[in-house]
Amino acid sequence: MLRYLKQAKSALSMLNPDEVRARADRRPAVGLVFSSSRAGAEMEEFLAPGAVSRERRREVIRLVHRAVDSHTLGQFDLVLCEEGLPCPADSFPLYRDDPTRTINEILHEREPLGIALARNFYPFRKPVVDHIIASVARENALFAVASALPKILPSLIELPWAVGEFASDTAFITMNQFRMAFMVAAASDRKVGYGEQKAELTSILAGAFGWRALARELAGFMPLGTGLVPKGAIAYAATYVLGKGLEHFYGVGYGYTRAHRRDVYQLAYERGKEVVSATLGRHA
Repeated sequence: MLRYLKQAKSALSMLNPDEVRARADRRPAVGLVFSSSRAGAEMEEFLAPGAVSRERRREVIRLVHRAVDSHTLGQFDLVLCEEGLPCPADSFPLYRDDPTRTINEILHEREPLGIALARNFYPFRKPVVDHIIASVARENALFAVASALPKILPSLIELPWAVGEFASDTAFITMNQFRMAFMVAAASDRKVGYGEQKAELTSILAGAFGWRALARELAGFMPLGTGLVPKGAIAYAATYVLGKGLEHFYGVGYGYTRAHRRDVYQLAYERGKEVVSATLGRHA
C-alpha cells in the first residue's frame, strides 16, 4: 500500500494542467517498417482509421514516416513493424488480427507517451482513458483505506505530503479526480485547464462530500475495521463513474443518464471491493 501512496504522490504532479498539456501537445513521430505499399497502407489505416475526419487523417499522416533502415530508427518516438518481418530492436509488431495486443504492449512499455498517442492516434484513445480511470480509481480507494488504518500511520508520517498537504482523504481524492479530469480531456483531444473545464471541476467538487458522507454512514453500521472495504469501494466507484462519465461526455457531447450512471456505479463498487479486499489481505 505504501508503494501505491508514493506513486500517488508522484502522480499529483500532474495536478498542474500545464504539465498535462505539455504531455498532450507532444507530436510523436511514428516510424513504420513494412515490405510492400499495401502493408504500409494498412498500417497507416490502423493509425488513422476511416472514423476520423479527412482533416485529422492528414494531420496524423504527417506524423507517420517509413523507417528506412536501422540508422533512422532513433529519430522516432515509436516504431511499428509489419507482422512477420524481422522487427528492429525497441519496435513493436502490428498484429493484423489483434491490434489491441499491439496497443497494450506499447502502452505497457511506453506509458509516458500514452496521452500524446491517444490525442493524436484514435485507436489509442479508449485504452489510454481506461487506464487513466482505473489507475486513479485504485489510488483513491487505497488512499481512503490508508487514511483509516492505524497500523500504517508510521508509514504515512514518512510521507509529509500526505499529512501536511491534505487535511483529509476527501481533499486528496477530490484533487486526484481533478487530475483525472485533466488527463481524460487531454487524451480525448479536448481543452485542458481550470477555466476550460470549469463545469466538470465544479461537478467534482459538488459530489465530493456526497460520497464521503455515504462512506461514513456505511462504515458506522459495521464492526470496527470491516467498514474499510466499503469506504475504499465507494472511493473507487465514485472516481470510476466520474471518469467514465467524462469519457462519455468528451466522446459524444453529453453525460450519462441517471440509470446508466447507477449501473456503472454498481459494477465499479463490486470491483472496488475486490481491489480493497485484495490489498487488505496482503497486509493482514
